[in-house]
Amino acid sequence: MKFRYLLLILAAPITVLSQTIHRINGSSFPADSLTAKINYLMKTARVSGLAISVFNENKPVYSKTFGYADVQQKIPLQPYSEMYAASLAKTVFAYIVLQLVEEKKIHLDSPLVHYLNKPLPDYTIRGWNRGYQDLKKDTRYKKITARNCLTHSTGFPNWRWFEPDKKLSIKFEPGTRYSYSGEGLYLLQWVLEQILQKDYETISKERVFGPLRMQNTSQVWQAAFDKNIAYGHSANGEPYELMKWQEASAGGSMTTTLDDYTSFYSAFINGHGLSENMFRTMTSTQIRIRSKAQFGPLALVDAADNDSIQLGYGLGVGVFHTPYGRAFFKEGHDDGWGHYSICFPDKKIALLIMTNNDTGESIFKELLDYAIGDRYTPWQWENYIPYNKQ
Repeated sequence: MKFRYLLLILAAPITVLSQTIHRINGSSFPADSLTAKINYLMKTARVSGLAISVFNENKPVYSKTFGYADVQQKIPLQPYSEMYAASLAKTVFAYIVLQLVEEKKIHLDSPLVHYLNKPLPDYTIRGWNRGYQDLKKDTRYKKITARNCLTHSTGFPNWRWFEPDKKLSIKFEPGTRYSYSGEGLYLLQWVLEQILQKDYETISKERVFGPLRMQNTSQVWQAAFDKNIAYGHSANGEPYELMKWQEASAGGSMTTTLDDYTSFYSAFINGHGLSENMFRTMTSTQIRIRSKAQFGPLALVDAADNDSIQLGYGLGVGVFHTPYGRAFFKEGHDDGWGHYSICFPDKKIALLIMTNNDTGESIFKELLDYAIGDRYTPWQWENYIPYNKQ
């Protein structure tokens, strides 16, 4: 069946808590014009579904879903539709880790091997991640800390299965360079599970999902999600096979909804659950980023492209600087999914975007500018190539 662009965006009810939306530059506009803008962008760029929340004064003032959860069946995307969060899950993980740091369960700069009863390569770990035997001859693993994991500076690749030999290796001295790594997050998750003697799904429920009443969010697939599935789609509107994670991964196994993640993001940007000092540390630059791109061959090429915004990484979130103060962001990406969250804490303005189509990221640049006045997100580094430049 061909992808039909009848995004009659009658699909889901709108939640508008304010008739006026404010941008970081001090300008404002009527909320209904954002609805019209999104309708236009989705139709023009052929985006199947989009969920969005805009925050002013760190509170959601506009939250709405557009288009379809399932294009083939014409099932509307709803605020309670179950969406694959991809790497938005990493923000939740960092938030949990820093709570544990404040409770002195773990220290940011202590080598992770200090929390283990035997050398890391001696552990056999079941599941999709095959353990750490590959590191036996490279003792640099002994230097890796929680800070390295949260700043993507462990030296690990993103995932070992992307490597030609499918093995885990350390590519540079830990702490010396940013290089995005889900492996690093998983290592830290596994160490925390050893410290707490709990699995990560249980930790997430106790620390985040339960307290914030995120009843439709989990690190592993729940049978209750089957009735509200949102699929990721190709550019032609064909659904990708749904991945129902059976093992929790801090790097990106989480399923959530617009309503639930908006609740989490509200708590997070208001600093709930963290001290003021820890929140600022988390969302401030820990390591500079000078690569031309986040992924691919250009990730190994340094340039001054983003020096004007001082692009860097905090603890679990990216950071850059603007005339309106620092901003922190986190993206999520996989086949059929493109998400982005960003907050300007000095202005108390933020935006959450979730899309279920390979073309979703092509509207990010224009949508960020229109919705909150963000012209600073490094869209080229992120590979968010606008639909009208492709």
